[in-house]
Amino acid sequence: MPLPKPPTKKADLLAAADYESQAAPKPRKRTLKAAAPEAAPAEAPLELHDGGAVVSARRPAPQPAPAPAAPTPAPAPAPRARMRSPRGTGPVKLFVLDTNVLMHDPTCLFRFDEHDVFLPMITLEELDGHKKGMSEVARNARQVSRELDALATFTGENGAVDSTAGIPLAKTGHREAGGKLFFQTMLLDVKLPAGLPQGKADNQILGVVQALREQRKDREVVLVSKDINMRVKARALGLPAEDYFNDKTLEDGDLLYTGVLPLPSDFWERHGKTMESWQQGGNTFYRISGPLVPALLINQFVYLETPGATPLYARVSEITGKTAVLRTLRDYTHGKNAVWGVTARNREQNFALNLLMDPDCDFVTLTGTAGTGKTLMTLAAGLAQVLDERRYSEIIVTRVTVPVGDDIGFLPGNEEEKMGPWMGALDDNLEVLARSDASAGEWGRAATNDLVRAKIKIKSLNFMRGRTFLNKYVIIDEAQNLTPKQMKTLITRAGPGTKIVCLGNLAQIDTPYLTEGSSGLTYAVDRFKGWPHGGHLTLARGERSRLADFASEVL
Repeated sequence: MPLPKPPTKKADLLAAADYESQAAPKPRKRTLKAAAPEAAPAEAPLELHDGGAVVSARRPAPQPAPAPAAPTPAPAPAPRARMRSPRGTGPVKLFVLDTNVLMHDPTCLFRFDEHDVFLPMITLEELDGHKKGMSEVARNARQVSRELDALATFTGENGAVDSTAGIPLAKTGHREAGGKLFFQTMLLDVKLPAGLPQGKADNQILGVVQALREQRKDREVVLVSKDINMRVKARALGLPAEDYFNDKTLEDGDLLYTGVLPLPSDFWERHGKTMESWQQGGNTFYRISGPLVPALLINQFVYLETPGATPLYARVSEITGKTAVLRTLRDYTHGKNAVWGVTARNREQNFALNLLMDPDCDFVTLTGTAGTGKTLMTLAAGLAQVLDERRYSEIIVTRVTVPVGDDIGFLPGNEEEKMGPWMGALDDNLEVLARSDASAGEWGRAATNDLVRAKIKIKSLNFMRGRTFLNKYVIIDEAQNLTPKQMKTLITRAGPGTKIVCLGNLAQIDTPYLTEGSSGLTYAVDRFKGWPHGGHLTLARGERSRLADFASEVL
């Protein structure tokens, strides 16, 4: 449970000392920015509060920082926020980019801050070889070529690129890029071990890195590549090599927002005195204030399970200043609230069904291991809202066609028939949902199955660009294999009245060069957290079978 930030208390102490310019209880960054210009011009006495005693100190005008001899009781986080290293203060590095970095992230040229970028000619040759086609790699190669063409238009007086001065990367409007772009315009003296084939593109790039290190000993030259073997060879030759990290939303998958927050055991004792409660629409609302509020997000689930007491399951519905409103949930574990014959078997599934059945939630993401019920609950909620409540007109299902093993080749038929082999999970869950009504009989189940099939459309990702879905329930399965750009393309297809549900298991990524931190699903979860019309949940417990649960743990 996070405590109140210490800089806020420091501002109160300074306010008591009649420093009106710093008295407002603003965030620490704004206070420091506002106080910095006023600290330099004059020699003003500074009062430091040390355990209740006031110590008078004088700060010389020419020095912006306080004297090191004066002891200050300031907490550790405050200097860390102020002493954040600004851009351009450290040594400027020269990054040599491998081709796969450019094809993985077309905007990577402008994401190296103040550092310079060097492109070998073999990199441009490989880009030219991958520019044809309709794949994501080909589109990225063409975008990089357009960016390079726009940069190359800023030439010298004679119409040629100045190879020694470089091209400022901020010329095309990317102000965050403070470095320069250098092209290889001359043959470098490459001296690689005789065992390495000289004609291979990777080895030529390694030779360029080694030659640059010998020529420019005044600066650090680093190879950036997404290819692990390329980085291993570089380090074996004594050359510094790094992975491309700017595409990662999170450094560690364990830091991903889970959507659930357990309440402390003393929640009622600490928040009961100032709590307000009321009932509306069959739900109970609690307005709380206290140290727990800064840790909450809109549509985040909270729970408190105390032995011998009624458990609390609620969702954060509103955050205003230092107060938050919690709303109790509908109990989908009870048979009377079953969704198309499906009831929740654990706490997380109950939370997920509350998100899926909420008409105010336009975007829902569900992550979890195999067998946690993601697809089954999503399909059941979609059928209930399409056929029973008539909230949406139809269900659209799509997924990334990345094979686990070898590709089976071209598939016959139209779009839905080609997508059929990829939709085995959909067919399995529809079979489970069709058998839930035992009283209908064979003919009734067959008629229901035909009706359900008529309301479900299977679409391919290849034809999504330019479309707009109106009043649809869209399911994106295996979303962990999407890149952030593909995820943006799909989510922006939503029109009025459309709900999008993304399902995925971040431990089963099959797309090359995609990790848990750089997946489009991780990107969407991190960007949409706290949005009033979106929600996320990580399902933790598998409910498929005891065999599947044991295999997930030991294999």
